Amino acid sequence: MSNFNTALRALWQMRVRKRPFVLSHGINSTCNMQCSFCDYWREETKQMSVEEIFSMLDDAKSFGIGVYNAWTVEPLMRSELPEILEHAHSLGMATSLVTNGLQLKKRLPELNDLDFLSVSVDGIETYRDARGVDFSRILPGIEDAASAFEKPVLLNCVISNKNLHELRDLVLLAKDLGAMISFEPMHEFGSIEGDVWNEIGVRDKYHHRKAVDGLIRMKEEGYPIINSITYLRMVRDMRSAWKCHAPNILIGVSQEGMVHTCRVHRDPLADIRDGFENVWNQCGKSMQETASSCEGCLFFGYAENSMMYRFNPEVIHHYKWM
Repeated sequence: MSNFNTALRALWQMRVRKRPFVLSHGINSTCNMQCSFCDYWREETKQMSVEEIFSMLDDAKSFGIGVYNAWTVEPLMRSELPEILEHAHSLGMATSLVTNGLQLKKRLPELNDLDFLSVSVDGIETYRDARGVDFSRILPGIEDAASAFEKPVLLNCVISNKNLHELRDLVLLAKDLGAMISFEPMHEFGSIEGDVWNEIGVRDKYHHRKAVDGLIRMKEEGYPIINSITYLRMVRDMRSAWKCHAPNILIGVSQEGMVHTCRVHRDPLADIRDGFENVWNQCGKSMQETASSCEGCLFFGYAENSMMYRFNPEVIHHYKWM
């Protein structure tokens, strides 16, 4: 499916049919890392069976979903991942995957039905501080993927107090790999102890602003940063100045099959096994109201796509993903 055709289908689904276009699915319930700033691996949850996922994808196709995104907790730990991606592809969906990359080199040959690959890379020398393992353990998989995939691999960096001095080096690494890179600030979830945020949360406002200004200059100079300048300025200022349309764009489904509004508002609202049509009719309006009344976040996927949803010309011009 070409990017142009995907864009047309997305506009038809979101603007005419007024339904989300992306299914963001927590495909797995276990992780091989235990990052201090993440609470997904701490939750003991069941996961949908392969048969249930196939049925969900069939129903998603009928509903108009055009993109299947597999993520959290660690998708590459799900043995049936290739079959699930193949099924989504057979239905005409674009497929994407967000991974920590620890098993990427091993499982890369199985990912024939994957269109977009995103790997979490929060530092080079500081990677161990953030993730608990050395960066050298994931770099070979990223290098292999960058050579194997037709579309550029995306490195996704969460900005913390630990890695401010490495942001430029990460951009240069992405350029050397032939990859692209995205940035977003650390979101301080209330479920994580405050001591964690005091250690890795952005507390040095001066050096944070200086580092993100550097990213803006690199973006203007043509380095492979996917974020729009509008978004990077919000990250620099730590100010959420956009209207959220996340529920108009994507529908989030947890590992156990429960629908939630977004990564911030994760209360279970309905069971996706009841059908997309029923779930959307039951919860769509309330999810949109929750997003509209939210104080805001700076998750780049929500922010960039919400601004594109509102046809922000600078974002449309500068946001480079999918």
